[in-house]
Formats: sequence, C-alpha cells, structure tokens
Amino acid sequence: MASADLEEKSGRNAEVVENAWSMKIPEFRQSDNPHRLLEESSFATLFPKYREHYLRECWPLVQSSLEEYGIKAELDVVEGSMTVRTTRRTWDPYIIIKARDMIKLLSRSVPYEQAVRVLQDEVGSDIIKIGSLVRNREKFVKRRQRLIGPSGCTLKSIELLTDCYVLVQGQTVAALGPYKGLQQVRRIVEDTMQNIHPIYNIKALMIKRELAKDHKLKNENWERFLPKFNSKNLSKRKQPKKKKTKKEYTPFPPPQQESKVDKQLASGEYFLKEEQRQARRRRLKDEKHAAAAKLREEKRKKPFIPPEERQYKTSSVSQSSDIDVAALKKKVKNAQKKKLSSLLSL
Repeated sequence: MASADLEEKSGRNAEVVENAWSMKIPEFRQSDNPHRLLEESSFATLFPKYREHYLRECWPLVQSSLEEYGIKAELDVVEGSMTVRTTRRTWDPYIIIKARDMIKLLSRSVPYEQAVRVLQDEVGSDIIKIGSLVRNREKFVKRRQRLIGPSGCTLKSIELLTDCYVLVQGQTVAALGPYKGLQQVRRIVEDTMQNIHPIYNIKALMIKRELAKDHKLKNENWERFLPKFNSKNLSKRKQPKKKKTKKEYTPFPPPQQESKVDKQLASGEYFLKEEQRQARRRRLKDEKHAAAAKLREEKRKKPFIPPEERQYKTSSVSQSSDIDVAALKKKVKNAQKKKLSSLLSL
C-alpha cells in the first residue's frame, strides 16, 4: 500500500508543468457530454440605441453561430436587450458564458466578425472599465487619447504585441484574444489611466519577445533589461509671493491687545475735552500732510540736483629747502679728483 502511494506521488511530480501558458487545453466535444444539460441558464444584456441598426443586420449570423452549440439568441428591440439561453440540445456547459461574453462585446460596438471569435476555447474577452479611474474629465480624455495614439498607431502596436483585438469605446475598453494577451492589455490600459505612458509597456513587451527567443536568457531574470518608469509628478500649486514664517512655539498665550480706551489713556487723549481732541487730531493731520508735501517736493527737485563731481588727488611734490651743503661740496670734490686721476694716467 505504501509503495503504491509513493508511485502515485512520483507520478504527480513528473507531471508538474513549469510554464502553464504552454499547456494545450483539450477540446470539449459533443461526445464528452451525451446526456446534455439538466437546467436552463440564460443571460441578458442591454445595448445602446445607436447599435440597433447594426444588430438587426447581423442578428441572423449571431443566431446561426450560436445554433451550432445549441444556444438560442433573442433580440428585443423594444426593451433594447439581447438574451441568450441554453436549450435541451446544449451539450457544452461553458458555452453559455461564452455566449454571454459575445453579446456583451456586440453591445460595446465590437463588430460581429471579431465578437464571434470568443466562442473558441483559446480565446477570451475582457471589458475594462476606465471611467472611474480618473476623476478629472479633461485628464480622462487626454489619457484615453494617449492609449489610442496618433492615427491609432499605439492601439495597433498593442494589438500586434498581445495578439488581441482592442476597441476603445466611451468609458470602456473591450479586448478580445488569448488569455495571456488579455492580462497584458489590462495592465497597459490601467497604467495609462494612472498617467504612465503606454510606450513604456510596449517597449517592455518588445524586449520580452526578443529575450524569449534567446536560449541563454530564456530562463533568467529580465528585470535589468526592462525600462523603468520614474514618476515626475510635481506640484503645480501656485506658491504665494509672501510666505509666512512660522513663529517659535511658546506655551504662553500672546499678550492682550490694547483697546481704544487704553491707547487714549496712554497718550493722555482720554482726559481731554471733545474740542481739544478735535484740535489735536487736526494738528496731527496737518503735520502728516506737511511731511507728505515735503517728500513730494524733494521728489520733484531730485532730477534738477547736479551730481557730485569726482575729486582727483594731486601728487604732492616735496619742496623742502633743507639741502646739506657740506655733503654736496664733498661730492663735487670727489668727482674732480677722479677726473684728474684719469687725465694723469693718460
């Protein structure tokens, strides 16, 4: 008994798969479920008014594609809804979920040719809601346009790298393709709405694709090769011209401000009569006007005041008359002696 358990465990370990994405999902056939389904399941979804004309045209094709799997599709134009439900001939239990995704994609402006692909086993769909990711309307429109790119170039590059069909419509992004690609699309869309440019993720996907081809770097860590995004969000709040400096904290309360009566008591005005107070006010007012008039007069005269001339320093020559006569006579005698001695030698 113990040996059988060991063999079973060893068999399980041998079946461990390192890369789950490389696994091939076995196809579910009609012979796998010969007894059909016991209960009926149904899903309904609403569609906007502008999609009515297109859905009327392509609805026979939708019915014929779902009829192969035993799914009944109904279009209610009055209520503006699409309904899919299982029948007694339905043999695939998961196809109703695929049919629900199909009508959701059709309501989000995905064309029938792309939406019908979701019925395949290897293909999934994802509807990413981006309306609540950004509060500001202007920022939302700019970032959504950044996801599309000029002439749809960014969206096309995302489709080529992820092997998914991506459609930006209103406040949602509809994606259709392999499950690994859907994860990459969701990450790119969410990062773009969080103000990270999609070029960073596109560049990372291109580098990963090239590294996956290299057998030496296939199983190594790729972090050193991938681009790193550094956020440079600076505060754009206008700074005040005069910044108030905080005073040092003190536990004592500020001194009480003087009232009008206290100021009058300090200046002595409180004890004056009303006439004296008015005379004092007039005198102070006249003094203030006189000072202002003086300043205005000085300001007017300022352009007419000549500038101060520069004073150049003259070099003072010493005119001292104190001459040493004895030293001068001695110097002349010595010069004469030298002259005589030179003549005698000749």
